[in-house]
Amino acid sequence: MRRKEFSIEEQQEIELFLAEMTFGFLGTLSEDGWPHITPLNFVYHEGDIYFHGSKIGDKMKQMKHDTRVTFSVAKEFALIPSYFTDPTYACPATAFFKSVLLKGTAHLVDDPSLKARVFTAFMQKLQPEGGYEPFNLEDPGYLRQINGVAMVRIQVESMSAKFKFGQNASESKRDQIVAGLSERQALYDEETIEMMKKYCPHHR
Repeated sequence: MRRKEFSIEEQQEIELFLAEMTFGFLGTLSEDGWPHITPLNFVYHEGDIYFHGSKIGDKMKQMKHDTRVTFSVAKEFALIPSYFTDPTYACPATAFFKSVLLKGTAHLVDDPSLKARVFTAFMQKLQPEGGYEPFNLEDPGYLRQINGVAMVRIQVESMSAKFKFGQNASESKRDQIVAGLSERQALYDEETIEMMKKYCPHHR
């Protein structure tokens, strides 16, 4: 069960995170009952998850066998060492992160116009600088490539999120963590401090 102080229920917050991230993990169930995880690029478009790939392979067989799937996305912001708050014991060591878990059903997308719109969304996300001709179904080259790959839509049925940034820590512990992050200055430490201020209502 997810601790309630870490739960993020605001849909807009979750959707902004999904729009930011480019990589997630698809969960399927094989015919022999073993769960299977596939890492892949995705786009969150008009309320659903889309991905594309080969028309054959394990994940396609598994989704044909059972359309129920999960999809998870996570971003680790900072490892919080124990000595930020405790000079002796290892127990306070933790990590601050954002994560989203979705459950839904997988459906093949056959409509070329929808595939073109989703591929456009993919390119806007993964290659925002441009450098390519827009998708055009009247272009035989594009039409051949669009028809040659499988696109899957995960129709989202439930969504939950956990954004952990010290919400359960005392004010003094959060101050110590902020001081440690400020001194360390690792890649996402400044952003982590901003997230702590945002999600810890008594820490500004």
